[in-house]
Amino acid sequence: MQVGYKLPQVTFKTRVRDESIEGPNPFRWEDKTTNDYFAGKRVVLFSLPGAFTPTCSTYQLPGFENGHADFAAEGIDEIYCMSVNDSFVMNQWAKAQDLKNVKVIPDGSGEFSRRVGMLVRKDNLGFGLRSWRYAAVINDGVVEAWFEEPGLCDNHGEDPYGESSPENVLSWIKKANAEAAA
Repeated sequence: MQVGYKLPQVTFKTRVRDESIEGPNPFRWEDKTTNDYFAGKRVVLFSLPGAFTPTCSTYQLPGFENGHADFAAEGIDEIYCMSVNDSFVMNQWAKAQDLKNVKVIPDGSGEFSRRVGMLVRKDNLGFGLRSWRYAAVINDGVVEAWFEEPGLCDNHGEDPYGESSPENVLSWIKKANAEAAA
């Protein structure tokens, strides 16, 4: 992925709350597109190997959630967390993490991850195809900055984390904003 790259057009299969539906599962299917998430906004997107996994649940997702105000102060409209998990899993993970600020995007079939070159095999962990860990600043659907963990490959023996951390992404945004203002 390169700076200046326009995100691929993908349709995401989401489940959204619908109060008109009675019963214990008041959700309906709603297709969302790349444009729905990214058009006309400056956002942070971060993607990770899987919902409910240790690094993702302990550091990366909570870091972005807790740092939301700092990102907003720097002109970030939304923060999105993507994973190659279905909408049911992503919604339950968001609920378990008590998310108020970060929005989850289910890349259930891995189509978006594949088209941005981040789909890898994680068979060594029993995951199958998953996203490599990365983050990006996206401005109106175009990559402004890219933060990819080192060692992109199938069945990597470790789970590198640092480049795509909220602290690293926020530091870059602050620097870029300061340079733009100068």
